[in-house]
Amino acid sequence: MQRIHIADIGRYEDKEIEIAGWLYNIRSKGKIHFLQLRDGSARIQGVAVEQECDPASFAAMGELKMEASLIVTGKVRKDDRAPGGYELAVSGIEIVQNPAEDYPIAKKSHGIDFLLEHRHLWLRSSRPGAILKVRDQAIRSFRNFYHEQGFLLIDTPILTGSIGENAGTLFSVPYFDLGEAYLAQTGQLYLEAACMAFGNVYNFGPTFRAEKSKTRRHLTEFWMLEAEAAYLDNDGNMKLQEEMICRLVEDVLSGCGEELRLLERDLDMLKAVKPPFPRVDYADAVKLLQQRGSAIKWGDDLGAEDETIVVESHDRPVFVVNYPKQAKAFYMKENPANPETVLCADLLAPEGYGEIIGGSQREDDFDKLLTRIRQEKLPEEAYGWYLDLRRYGSVPHSGFGIGLERTVTWLCGTHHIREAIPFPRTLSRLYP
Repeated sequence: MQRIHIADIGRYEDKEIEIAGWLYNIRSKGKIHFLQLRDGSARIQGVAVEQECDPASFAAMGELKMEASLIVTGKVRKDDRAPGGYELAVSGIEIVQNPAEDYPIAKKSHGIDFLLEHRHLWLRSSRPGAILKVRDQAIRSFRNFYHEQGFLLIDTPILTGSIGENAGTLFSVPYFDLGEAYLAQTGQLYLEAACMAFGNVYNFGPTFRAEKSKTRRHLTEFWMLEAEAAYLDNDGNMKLQEEMICRLVEDVLSGCGEELRLLERDLDMLKAVKPPFPRVDYADAVKLLQQRGSAIKWGDDLGAEDETIVVESHDRPVFVVNYPKQAKAFYMKENPANPETVLCADLLAPEGYGEIIGGSQREDDFDKLLTRIRQEKLPEEAYGWYLDLRRYGSVPHSGFGIGLERTVTWLCGTHHIREAIPFPRTLSRLYP
């Protein structure tokens, strides 16, 4: 008998098949057992009628506990009332393991701390499963987009001797006889080196920020995609981001409709994501915020509440451009129109989800970059190789980084970023 995945069930109507999976739930009514089965690809209901089922299998079903692992045989039949349009007429089961204890995550409500403590089991539930399938689709969308755009994937170091963002948010580790190394906050500096070799490049991997933040938007370990392109200015950089985000939303809408419905996501909000995205100058954003009662001053970075106010009248992501130099990283290019600002853009997601992309044109002038390194009191010797990029064939170039978990949180319409990663790492959580 052919073993299949539940996701492919529609191809086997009226055929006898076998499914290897787990018992998500079971209820009985007289001489009928209703088995909710999952195999990782999808879920299906199995209906076991006593007179149509192997007697030993039918008897064993009455003793099954949630999350028992099973190999189930039966005939696929169409049923428009069933989720997915099919159910399985069960003829027999083989029990791989029937747990001796009750499954810890029952139908009753559990607190978030309990669920995070049992995250290794919570992943089996429908909600985290739907979110992580959206995450998977997002990753595939990113990779396909950059492959089609001709970008080369570059794997940048996780251990580094260079500070990419802020020295106060570094995780440090002893590194043999060479002193301290740091877990990467960003692969951007290395991408710039690859950019000068290959033109258009990107990376995708874990990054680490030792921020002592407990907000719903922060993790200490998260995944980020970064792209870098030679001969691209800040305007071109924003256009590339627009194209990427619009492609991402299209792919998630077309590939994860069932998951988004399970999450009760307002699909109209995602369908509204079309180019062009509005662009708001930082100075204008500050004026708006001050008019709305914010204590923000010119030179401050935007806080979470500030970002929500800036986007509240828009139905699509919004670029905030030309931040003050003092609020941004040392590598951003000085704005010729206003040397107190830099050529940069943060992309804020609508619906109050905040910044999902930070990008800028990079400083390609050796002297100006060296001055910024000295102003920030960064160790010049650690950036000798980075300065070399401005010595030998420097060109205008731009790039950005997009946080995967923040983006997935927005796409799914979930409240907290910790749901968007399989095993969240936060200020207070390192288990499991």
